[in-house]
Amino acid sequence: MRMYDLITKKKHGGTLTAEELRWMVEGYVAGEIPDYQMSAMLMAIWFSGMTAQETTELTIAMADSGDRVDLSAIAGKKVDKHSTGGVGDKTTLICAPIVAACGGCVAKMSGRGLGHTGGTVDKLEAIPGYETAISREKFFSIVNECGVSVIGQSGNLAPADKKLYALRDVTATVDAIPLIASSIMSKKLAAGSDCILLDVKTGSGAFMKTLDDAIALAQTMVAIGEGAGRRTVALITDMDTPLGLGIGNSIEVAESMDVLRGKGPHDLTEVSLRLAENMLYLVGKGTIEECRRMAEQSIADGSAFETFCMMVRRQGGDDAVLRDASKFPQAAVQVEIRANADGYITAMDAEKIGEASVVLGAGRETKDSPIDFAAGLILHKKYGDAVKADDVIATLYTDSTQRGDSAAQLYHEAITIGTEEPPVRPLVYARVEKDKVVRY
Repeated sequence: MRMYDLITKKKHGGTLTAEELRWMVEGYVAGEIPDYQMSAMLMAIWFSGMTAQETTELTIAMADSGDRVDLSAIAGKKVDKHSTGGVGDKTTLICAPIVAACGGCVAKMSGRGLGHTGGTVDKLEAIPGYETAISREKFFSIVNECGVSVIGQSGNLAPADKKLYALRDVTATVDAIPLIASSIMSKKLAAGSDCILLDVKTGSGAFMKTLDDAIALAQTMVAIGEGAGRRTVALITDMDTPLGLGIGNSIEVAESMDVLRGKGPHDLTEVSLRLAENMLYLVGKGTIEECRRMAEQSIADGSAFETFCMMVRRQGGDDAVLRDASKFPQAAVQVEIRANADGYITAMDAEKIGEASVVLGAGRETKDSPIDFAAGLILHKKYGDAVKADDVIATLYTDSTQRGDSAAQLYHEAITIGTEEPPVRPLVYARVEKDKVVRY
């Protein structure tokens, strides 16, 4: 078998076999296939696409390139959840303890922030003492005890994806749907859960800017999961506007606790409940409607909040900050953003707002940049809200006036104020199952 022949085959629109794909992935991870040949293959895939079967076989080969986590030591059916990333997206901190409080199992490995999107591990590390790197035995023990544990990605999961992503990043092939889908799903398959719920974001703050592209990606990933024997469902959710009112690590933890105690913002609460009900549905807890009632009850009776607090304590964290957010370290500098006209907020560039949070110190400008856990934004007015000139529409939190001024300029650029009230947009656009798309 020669890489030259496989490149030629794909260049002309041919279909690669499972054997060819596995040989290619194993050879690239072993260093036997050079970057220049794999770059040519990635570009051929970008132009020619891949069939559903090819994409599934590529994903399985990538998942098999490293460790596969065996979760059999955890009792019950395990459900994983993945978001394609957004601004203010802290739903894992909410839906995971809801599912656990309702009798589901969530053994979750999460990532750090990427570009303008926040990472769950970074948010959890804002909780004093919380350990995101623990032994596999302790991880299993916490899930068995609490129903949930969230840790950082560990071990040698899908090393093929790490190598391929770095190459895609410098060869302008990041945006090929088969490559995005195989990248995400290879890690999900390797992580070992029985069921997978995908939260595919669409809009200005998402990697998929249009609804059609988001649905196409969701269909591809659902087909991969089902083809690999994992029950898989995807929701398409809005990311034209940041989710919730808080952006930044400790700020988002505090807002998540507000939701778990029944006093969070409507949009974040609703999206989190929709995710939780589908996770419970996947593990067989009832119909969607029954699972929704269970999820709402876990918030009403406090069991979801206490489940999260128990997990945090078991992982070395101080749950005092969850009960009283004023105990988090506070930012040295606050900057108020004021409306420059009367009217309505008719657009919010979520990606630019995410970039403002990075400038404030809440994200990484390079992979080695430290994070200021207290930095971020609180939004007082969002898309659709009426404003008067000089109203405070957001407050920025940071450690320096210079950072605050730079982020304030970005925030002003991200907001459009118009005279007409804009139309209401759905929070959830569609639900994707195997061979089925329901648009809302």
